[in-house]
Amino acid sequence: MSNNNFLLNYACFPSKTKGRYFKEPEDENRSCFQRDRDRIIHSNAFRKLEYKTQVFINYEHDYYRTRLTHSLEVAQIARSIARRLGLNEDITECIALAHDLGHPPFGHAGEDALKKSVQDLNLDNEKYEFDHNVQAIRILTYLEQKHADFDGMNLSWEVIEGVAKHNGPLLGQNAESSTNNQLLLEYNKKYDLKLEEFSSIEAQVASIADDIAYSVHDLDDALRANLVTIEDLLNVPLIGKRFKDVRSGYSELPQSKLIHESLSGTIGTMISDVVSQTERNIEDHKIKSVEDVRSLNKMLVTFSPEVANATKEMKRFNMEKIYRSYKLSRTMNKAKRIIQELFQCF
Repeated sequence: MSNNNFLLNYACFPSKTKGRYFKEPEDENRSCFQRDRDRIIHSNAFRKLEYKTQVFINYEHDYYRTRLTHSLEVAQIARSIARRLGLNEDITECIALAHDLGHPPFGHAGEDALKKSVQDLNLDNEKYEFDHNVQAIRILTYLEQKHADFDGMNLSWEVIEGVAKHNGPLLGQNAESSTNNQLLLEYNKKYDLKLEEFSSIEAQVASIADDIAYSVHDLDDALRANLVTIEDLLNVPLIGKRFKDVRSGYSELPQSKLIHESLSGTIGTMISDVVSQTERNIEDHKIKSVEDVRSLNKMLVTFSPEVANATKEMKRFNMEKIYRSYKLSRTMNKAKRIIQELFQCF
């Protein structure tokens, strides 16, 4: 079963998949990517995201986001963009749902602690360091132990490739920093992930949806944690203007509704900008096929220069006011000690 009739030529067609590492009969009721999505959602690894930190420790407040809720929000944003661009929503959702599966507890602090622990073992750290993206591939291809005929989830090649490279190539001249991670290089030999090429357009959509989600939603959680105030946000590009517009239109709006309307509107603006700019990119580069997307020497799915700069300013604000705040730094330092002590035990 496939939904090929509604896809544009440069989308990932289920009928053109490179298939699974272990051969399986097709499902007459679901396309290969719909089946992949269902396997991810029903996996143990996906459920474990419920108690993994996004930014704030979730037991401190019912409303703080976790890796699970973040992944669901990324998937929703990604599907919205994919639908408007005529792309395959199912594989886009797969990559969005799976992109954070490899994160340890306590977010990036947990990852930093694991990297430090490997360094302390005097191994070749660059080859064997912990990397959440590589860990996600391990989960998808081996660690998820549920199926009788194979280890891992046995997902379609396009999904594994998309998770591995959703932020761009990992080898060659187009890589931000060429990987020497031994595990990833071994997976590349086994699955031929073409790490020197860019990923599918759907994987790129999942990546930019992640940027949109955490840039805005981390501010929402910071407001709930009283780390920042609405007044602090008024001079932040994009989001500050939205707060001012909502205030001028609704003079007596309760704060909770003001925050929701402002953040939701900011996300909508960012989504529309991505769609418009990506359509221009597709036209400018005469993209006609999946191969054109992969062989292009740059990301095809982007913000406009104006919104890209505004997003950088939002991230800079988040770094200074949230991630490096005393409250969060103290909590994350405790988290690092917990991870390092557990590493020594096992």
